[in-house]
Amino acid sequence: MSEPTNLYGGDVMTTDFNAQFDKADMAWVGTSAALVWIMIPGIGLLYSGLSRKKHALSLQWAGIMAACVAGFHWFWWGYSLVFTHTSTSPFLGNLQNFALKQCYGAPSVVSTVPDMLYCLYQGMFAAITAILMVGAGCERARLGPMMVFLFCWLTVVYCPIAYWVWGANGWLAKLGSLDFAGGGPVHENSGFAALAYSLWLGKRKDPLITTGKVPKYKPHSTFYVVLGTIFLWFGWFGFNGGSTGNATVRSWYAMVNTNVAAATGGLTWMGIDYFRTGGKWSTIGLCLGAIAGLVGITPAAGYVPIYTAVAFGVVPAAICNFAVDIKNLLQIDDGMDVFSLHGIGGFVGNFMTGLFAADYVAAGDGSVAKDASARIAGGWMNHHWKQLGYQLAASCSVAAWSFVVTSILLLAMDRIPFLRIRLHEDEELIGTDFTQIGEFTYYDEETGEMKKFNDSDTEAYVIEPLRSTQARVAKLQATASRRDNDIPEVSEVTSEAGSSEKQ
Repeated sequence: MSEPTNLYGGDVMTTDFNAQFDKADMAWVGTSAALVWIMIPGIGLLYSGLSRKKHALSLQWAGIMAACVAGFHWFWWGYSLVFTHTSTSPFLGNLQNFALKQCYGAPSVVSTVPDMLYCLYQGMFAAITAILMVGAGCERARLGPMMVFLFCWLTVVYCPIAYWVWGANGWLAKLGSLDFAGGGPVHENSGFAALAYSLWLGKRKDPLITTGKVPKYKPHSTFYVVLGTIFLWFGWFGFNGGSTGNATVRSWYAMVNTNVAAATGGLTWMGIDYFRTGGKWSTIGLCLGAIAGLVGITPAAGYVPIYTAVAFGVVPAAICNFAVDIKNLLQIDDGMDVFSLHGIGGFVGNFMTGLFAADYVAAGDGSVAKDASARIAGGWMNHHWKQLGYQLAASCSVAAWSFVVTSILLLAMDRIPFLRIRLHEDEELIGTDFTQIGEFTYYDEETGEMKKFNDSDTEAYVIEPLRSTQARVAKLQATASRRDNDIPEVSEVTSEAGSSEKQ
């Protein structure tokens, strides 16, 4: 069956849909969508490297799963709930474009590109937010319920927040808050939702960890962390650079801001770690600092002067570095530090946008020259003092909605037996890869290790379901934790090295 011809945009048989759009803008936004997509498995690789070996594949799986679930969700009703053209609600869009109907030749909210292309681009943001958030379930979340949770979460948490900020009639957009590329909908949202996910899942099980401590393990693969960071930094040029919706000077300006913030963020975090870890130039610190800088500049990239990008790298990286310790104070096991990097980093970035936003930077896309009413008031840089209040209102609203609604959703799901959100203890000690997937990141090594637990548990695919018994849990507790804790902490290595030098 051929595509109907009476959709918005005219009759495709008699009207050239392309004539109403800017081909350079379409090419750039399409390229940016592809750049942002590569960030999704990039986050999976980053998380996989930060996890323990027996859970590594589950984090890579989560990256591809998030792309699949978010891709279907965005087609089904996600795009319509955020970017519909007819909703007058300040809270959420409608289902006018359910299953992308009436999107064939229609202009998007960015008039120079079609709905179909803008849907593709913005769908990548939904998927990025999804994988950032589910990383909080590392090493103990059941994967089946995770998929159900993610679809529901995108509907009741992500879509309302994205509409508030980017929807034509969203209340934060009407208020005047500034968020260029997702400091609130993507980073703050995923960070506070991850905090809720970590809280209700509970701490990871480790018999050698005394009561009252949050488990902490060495990353199993620094290479995966570096590779994931490479994908993220590369993709972020499309994430921020494409958020103008056009191919203008403002797009390239945003990309330079992005690069400077990432560079200074990496150096800042690594420099702080040099003093915190006894004189080591940490690769992990370099990577996490670059990501902190990228998170911080996201809401501001198309609003702030380039020289302020240094501050957007240094300040979020420094704050996020120390914010990693908050999980010990809260006693919440956020193993991937999603809250400290994205929740806190996004909040700091939004706050700083209120200080440094400048009207002339936002006008770099030519919008003000065409229509003077498009000029923004700016932030403190333009003596627009109340902009900081708008930014704080947006940040607090996003944080509260994300944490509270995510908590309600998780608690409701966990009351349904087949949607129980956490693994049994013996499944967790064996590893998510084996018990939930039946495959391994490092097949030969893992099967060799599995023989320590149970000689019958060495096949790649589990034929019989694992049964939780007290004897099985006791046996696993006696062996699993020794293997996970056989690498000394950085402080121990440092003190030993210092002793050797003195001798």
